[in-house]
Amino acid sequence: MAGSIPSEIAAGITFSVSLSYPEYAAPEWGLTLILRGPQAINIDAVRDGDEFTFSVAADATAAWAPGTYWWQLRAIDTFETVLLEDGQTKVLQDLSAVEGAFDGRSHAVKVLEAVEAVIEGRASIDQQSYSINNRSLTRTPMADLLKLRAVYRAQVQAEKAGKNGGRLGRVMRVRFS
Repeated sequence: MAGSIPSEIAAGITFSVSLSYPEYAAPEWGLTLILRGPQAINIDAVRDGDEFTFSVAADATAAWAPGTYWWQLRAIDTFETVLLEDGQTKVLQDLSAVEGAFDGRSHAVKVLEAVEAVIEGRASIDQQSYSINNRSLTRTPMADLLKLRAVYRAQVQAEKAGKNGGRLGRVMRVRFS
């Protein structure tokens, strides 16, 4: 059942995941989802036929701190605890709780835009460094800025590909005759 816990969970939105583990049947076994990161969160599953359902209301998830969490899915009975899965997820900020301005760009996007702004500003500046009254300023070499831009462009493309299911852009179907 790998990958059954989503890679992103939105705070302030109802969280619900149903999993099937017939080898850990109720009433002997129960499932617990343990999340650890900016805060500790434990969720016990409710058995419904052959499935276990983890469900948390939107008002409860609104209190979850945004950030990266590591999780474990455990089957527990009276005598034994079994680790079924583990992984990592990200709790996204509850946008309804944000007052005022909000910048939802990723770190990679912010840095890429900053580096590109520096490159644009440097296009008309010739000097690499200068000194005035015993104070000096040395600029980052253009070659270093171009390398940094390439690194962050790749990160931004990887983020976009992840959101598009691994595709970098839209799908275009072509037929040759």
